[in-house]
Amino acid sequence: MLVRRSSSVAAVVSPVESLSISKQEIKHSKTSSVKRYEVYLVGGCVRDLILKRIPKDFDIITSAELKEVLRTFSRCEVVGRRFPICHVHVDDTIIEVSSFSTCGRKYVRNSNFGFRKPHGCNEDDFIRWRNCLQRDFTINGLMFDPFAKVVYDYLGGLEDMKKAKVRTVIPASTSFEDDCARILRGMRIAARLGFHFSRETARSMKELSSLLLRLDRGRILMELNYMLAYGSAEASLRLLWKFGLLEILLPLQAAYFVSQGFRRRDTRSNMLVSLFSSLDRLLAPDRPCHSSLWVCLLAFHKALADHPRDPLVVAAFSIAVHCGGSLSEAVNIARRISEPHDASFNELLEPGSIDSDATLIGEVIDLAASAKDALDKMTDEHSVSQAMRAYPQAPYSDLVFISLALHEKVGMIFHCVRKGKEKGFVPKGGSKIDYESLALGRLSEVRHVFARIVFDTVYPLQLNKETTL
Repeated sequence: MLVRRSSSVAAVVSPVESLSISKQEIKHSKTSSVKRYEVYLVGGCVRDLILKRIPKDFDIITSAELKEVLRTFSRCEVVGRRFPICHVHVDDTIIEVSSFSTCGRKYVRNSNFGFRKPHGCNEDDFIRWRNCLQRDFTINGLMFDPFAKVVYDYLGGLEDMKKAKVRTVIPASTSFEDDCARILRGMRIAARLGFHFSRETARSMKELSSLLLRLDRGRILMELNYMLAYGSAEASLRLLWKFGLLEILLPLQAAYFVSQGFRRRDTRSNMLVSLFSSLDRLLAPDRPCHSSLWVCLLAFHKALADHPRDPLVVAAFSIAVHCGGSLSEAVNIARRISEPHDASFNELLEPGSIDSDATLIGEVIDLAASAKDALDKMTDEHSVSQAMRAYPQAPYSDLVFISLALHEKVGMIFHCVRKGKEKGFVPKGGSKIDYESLALGRLSEVRHVFARIVFDTVYPLQLNKETTL
């Protein structure tokens, strides 16, 4: 394995033991079909492979024209008008393939930041270098030739990886003003890898955070889903809070953090953080969940934060969700729970004497109604805008990014508890998660995982072990 470091492109070549790419990891690109052209893995997948992490996806760039790519792959289409790329379908995966010829059109936008053609740069190096300048962060500006086993680094990305640093390619303020979604991408990368931001990048993220209100709502949902649905939700929430972005993106949850006395750099936990920590333990970059699950968790927690409940009610509610609304079954199971709950959460009351099943069922139905009301607030601009009204120093935000379709999908998760057992609904059996169904948002799988997360948070295994010692 070789790496070429190229601030000077002087062919400084040294072995890189950390890079290990198997045939299975690059087989999706089918690069052998276009081997007469130059083909490279680019961006985040190269970074993740060097770090021995599972890439979320693979991006490819080639010297072939897109029409050549279309001829090579039977299941392929061109998407995008301004900067077209090919979507190549391999099994159930979409591989994005771009061409140097079309990407070269973007170069003029980044050509005024003091970058000069490196000394000793041949034509091939120049084409690669010019393309790398279009990347958002230096650690995403790497190219890997899977045939020559060479990594090309023209921006100092490898050095930043060693320092666990996220740094923009061009000046951070200009980068974020050009595309403010880069702020969210940077957050996502830092959260997933445990990296920190360069001083300039961090400062610009805070100063330009209000630009996020200009983003298309669908784009915000997509970026938040990347943060919360792939196994790094807890770290993402902490970073969004630390940099003042939570008030803009999720004002209702930001208000909760303030009410809990949660400091910007707080290392403590609370119930919201713990719920997403439980979610993270079940997910990974190649095992994501559907956005309905984490939106459901936000609504459920908002309901509890507004109206704390007896742990028995929470347990019966989560079981009822799993069982498709069978309240009698949920109550019977919940009453057999002997494990201690996590008493550190303000959202959980001291266990009381809910003697009758009818009273418990009434409390469970009321919690379901409260969760639905919380979901409605999350999709109402006025409610969102008033979330931080008690904190005048907070930025104003009435941002609603949850679509009507997603709202309805999340509502169906709780619907069964309020309306009674659904006819024909078959609850998930066993503890094994069907990750394909979870990613697609199939109701039984989402309900199963939601119930598991709530139960694991309220009755944490570690707490149970400590109690028995």
